[in-house]
Amino acid sequence: MEILSPAGSPDSLIAAIEGGCDAVYLAGKSFGARAFAGNFSDAELEGAIAYAHDRGVKVHVTVNTLIKNSEMDEAVSFVKFLKDIDADAIIIQDLGLLKNLRNIDIPKHASTQMQIHSLEGIEWCAEHGLDRVVLARELTMDELKQIIPKSPIETEVFIQGALCYCMSGGCLLSSFIGGRSGNRGSCAQPCRKKYEKDGKQGYYMSCADIFGMEYMKDLEELGVTSLKIEGRMRSPPYTYLASKAYSMAKRGETGKELDDTLELLRTVFNRGTCSGYLGGVVSPVQSLYPDNRGFFIADVRIKDKTIVTRFDEPVGLKDGISIFKGDEKIGGFKIMDLDPIHVPFKIPDGEYQIYRTYDPRIDVIKNELGNTPKFKGVTERPSLHIKLEKQPVRNMKPELSFYVSTLKGAEAALPYADRIYFDNMDRIDEATELCEGRAECVALLPRFDGLDEFVIKDCPVMVNNVGQYRACKGAPRIYGSNILNMFNSSFPLDLYQTTLSVELSRNEVSNLMSYYAGRTEVMAFGRTELMYTRDPGMENCTLTDETGASFPVYKDSRGFSHILNSVDLNLIDLIPELGGSGVSSVGLDLRKRPASVVKTVGEMCTAPNDKARARLKEMCGGNSTRGLYARKV
Repeated sequence: MEILSPAGSPDSLIAAIEGGCDAVYLAGKSFGARAFAGNFSDAELEGAIAYAHDRGVKVHVTVNTLIKNSEMDEAVSFVKFLKDIDADAIIIQDLGLLKNLRNIDIPKHASTQMQIHSLEGIEWCAEHGLDRVVLARELTMDELKQIIPKSPIETEVFIQGALCYCMSGGCLLSSFIGGRSGNRGSCAQPCRKKYEKDGKQGYYMSCADIFGMEYMKDLEELGVTSLKIEGRMRSPPYTYLASKAYSMAKRGETGKELDDTLELLRTVFNRGTCSGYLGGVVSPVQSLYPDNRGFFIADVRIKDKTIVTRFDEPVGLKDGISIFKGDEKIGGFKIMDLDPIHVPFKIPDGEYQIYRTYDPRIDVIKNELGNTPKFKGVTERPSLHIKLEKQPVRNMKPELSFYVSTLKGAEAALPYADRIYFDNMDRIDEATELCEGRAECVALLPRFDGLDEFVIKDCPVMVNNVGQYRACKGAPRIYGSNILNMFNSSFPLDLYQTTLSVELSRNEVSNLMSYYAGRTEVMAFGRTELMYTRDPGMENCTLTDETGASFPVYKDSRGFSHILNSVDLNLIDLIPELGGSGVSSVGLDLRKRPASVVKTVGEMCTAPNDKARARLKEMCGGNSTRGLYARKV
């Protein structure tokens, strides 16, 4: 079983290798899901790969962002370059890019951004040239036990590091409120911000870090190929210590050296730890603070600038400590005296929390790692061009597709709808009967289905990932939701109709359609679902951010919570424009909305008038947005 470590910079690469890892993953200057890490130039990549190989360490390179048409030539050229410099594998998300890499013989790993969380998803990957799958972090050990032993390809599981609150590959919160797309490598980390819920403030979406060492043996016995340590944005000492700790544990080593390594690991970076979902569906959220605080020492009382509380956790001279009061950092200093510890700055008497953020042994590690060599290379990227076939101009009258979750909603939509996407599998038969002869009824599957419970063959179905696509291949029609992240015209799935990514701008939609022959849909109305989480601690509520924007949250019958945008997307006035681009259908998301709103949206789409427009504006609270269609990410 492989220990796979992060290398966000040349310094961290050295640290990972010295820590004893079997492989590293890193990125070039583009197409990596951590755009703000140091990353590697082309020359540095070539030199780094040679350096790692000389030491028996494999190198996996991330090319795991969504790719626009305008970027496809460069992305494919980059992968060909990676093959030429002997990279051991690439990690990818974009299905269109995967299609264009068929003739490049390099091992390909499905990123966790691809949302693979079931055996059907793994089987699809195996059938389409992928050699390994990085499984979704939402899977429990019980679910992994039913999936991994049957996998026809290699599997990779996160064992340490940050945990996204939303299912990876499906988060839109950063791009919609921060203008930076997590799917494009530029996450603004809105889940780490403070929100108000039920009158109280907290970090309700900020997850503690995964610490899964106790599950290593079980995962190895299951047949997991690789254990992944997250952390390309973290320091070289963190990378060294995490690599060392997990490499020691893999070898079965215990005792003081491992204990000291883990203590230092919790000092260099610590926002609290959890087992993620490995131990079951338990909330991973640590809502008191979102940032790195180091190793918690004690709750203390400070009087006359002196820590008067005695505590059991040992501290030493030259340790760095930080003082907090709740979520406010009061200050930090290096300990220069003991028994008692004096605070070298003015501080009111009171109760505080202290954390160790620095240990002199970290300097020893830095010195042992030494200076990083300058990685050099001479190989140039090849010049490649992906030929796209220009399509005839299509001026469509888009069909109307209503997303609803109740029979009342479906009834209100039917006078206007060409199809109903029905988001309640428990009542899909009733919805189908209601729609018969009036509109097509499509079963809208849940976004997560770890054990492949939903295999639909007898009615039209909308799928959210490649696993569901494979499981439902016998259905009369298969639709693709926007969660499939169709971002370019190379999108390969054979669907009756695919919904484009909601992160595409007006010009990008037009460009994609000019080279894509298939049927597409664009979301044109509704509270865009920004997050989908398995966190059992998130209930029906409203989350209000620091700007006063309020995000409705509802929990479904399967225990998953859906976080919606604070305002409605409204492109209804642009439906003719979308049709002029060749878009076949528009999606109108009216789940959890009263029948009166459904009816008004239907009227605006079929017979727009000022009265209905004013009524809809009032129903939407006076505000709406054109979303990312009007601005690119």
